[in-house]
Amino acid sequence: MGLSIGLVGLPNVGKSTTFNALTKAQNAEAANYPFCTIEPNKATVPVPDKRIDALVEIVKPERVQYSTLDFVDIAGLVKGASKGEGLGNKFLSNIRETEVILQIVRCFDDENIVHTEGRINPLDDVEIIENELIFADIEVLTNRIERLKKQAKNEKDAIVMAEFAEELAEFLAEGKLARNFPKADSEMFEKLNREVRLLSAKEIMYGANVDESGLESDNTYVIALKEHATKNGCEVIVLCAKIEEELGGLEDDERDEFLRDMGIQESGLEQIIRKGFDKLGLMSYFTAGVKEVRAWTIHKNTTAPKAAAVIHNDFEKGFIRAEVIGYDDYVTFGGENKSKDAGKMRLEGKEYIVADGDIMHFRFNV
Repeated sequence: MGLSIGLVGLPNVGKSTTFNALTKAQNAEAANYPFCTIEPNKATVPVPDKRIDALVEIVKPERVQYSTLDFVDIAGLVKGASKGEGLGNKFLSNIRETEVILQIVRCFDDENIVHTEGRINPLDDVEIIENELIFADIEVLTNRIERLKKQAKNEKDAIVMAEFAEELAEFLAEGKLARNFPKADSEMFEKLNREVRLLSAKEIMYGANVDESGLESDNTYVIALKEHATKNGCEVIVLCAKIEEELGGLEDDERDEFLRDMGIQESGLEQIIRKGFDKLGLMSYFTAGVKEVRAWTIHKNTTAPKAAAVIHNDFEKGFIRAEVIGYDDYVTFGGENKSKDAGKMRLEGKEYIVADGDIMHFRFNV
């Protein structure tokens, strides 16, 4: 669907190491997935989904296709990026093209790795990055307000929007993210955001990059970062970029054993992908046959015809009905035929809201 997560952070925080681990690990996890590095700093990776693994065991298909996400490694931002420092304008524009921001934050001490600010303080790092997003937003809002005031001579709606934009700009000037604006759920905010694509209105996740000991228990850096994230309604994912990169070179069994030995159920990268998928408001339904088991990516609360259109537009145009088996039923009864025999297949019409994990077959006529 072309939805993407932008990795941002100050230089030397482990951002590019995390990106490299992401691409390597996911390529190894789905060997039959046509891994695609679109640009040197952009890659499409499959979304790990244990439900697909269960379907594959039942169906034994020739091919498997996971849902995917795009990850963009945006070069390290520096203080003053919104004013053009360090090619900042280009990088801020790259962030604008993504839907979710993953800020990698250094949460470990290592005197051999220089910090650009000369000290380790995750909250200061977060403030630097987020201030640059806010400053960039104030600039685009200021330009938009000037245009709206010119339009206001002939358009009454422009007056209202200009006043709203000024209120938002004042809120941002207090160092607050647009996503926390009290009127962020309003139609006017959504309309304005569509026009100017506010950076600080995006969903934010923090990747707390720790050393190996930091995976055992939260250090003081991580604790402080989590407190900040909670206040702003954001997620924190604790990971060790170096270990994640090592995991990318292991076979599945070796990787699972490595994680078990460390007392970890899910790698940091798997958490990033899974939570990023959820932050984008996405979910998957499945088609399952001997030729292929495939996850199809849709937004939550999608109707059956719209879900069918993801496969082909003709499926929506000529939609008749959908044959649906819930994931749990499909696995419990061991496949399509046994689920049918157990009365677990449903026929659903145009108003049906697809549930996460549904196994579906569409009937259509064009």
